[in-house]
Amino acid sequence: MFDFEKLDVYQKAKLFNSVVYNHIQTNKSIDSTTKNQLRRASLSIMLNIAEGSSRFSKVDRRNFYVIARGSAFECVAIFDFMKDQKIISEEQQKDFYIKAEELSKMIFAMIKNLS
Repeated sequence: MFDFEKLDVYQKAKLFNSVVYNHIQTNKSIDSTTKNQLRRASLSIMLNIAEGSSRFSKVDRRNFYVIARGSAFECVAIFDFMKDQKIISEEQQKDFYIKAEELSKMIFAMIKNLS
């Protein structure tokens, strides 16, 4: 087992990515550009957590976690856009928001611990 697989934040990022991916696959009203960007941002969260955990220096790990957190913010912005465009409901947007906010807080704590 790789170290990142033991991290709660990785497991939550993996679940978030799965929920986002399933939503993208079932919601046919999402245009291809938005779909691609959301898929990449969501996947980036878990991938950067995984890659960051492999780094030996605190500075290197921190940089990957900062990117992962930025990707969570990107997802929130995309969901906000999708809500405004009536692609998703306000309730769906809030659900994604809560999940992304939890991830962001967990990643922020990891970043702070490496400062």
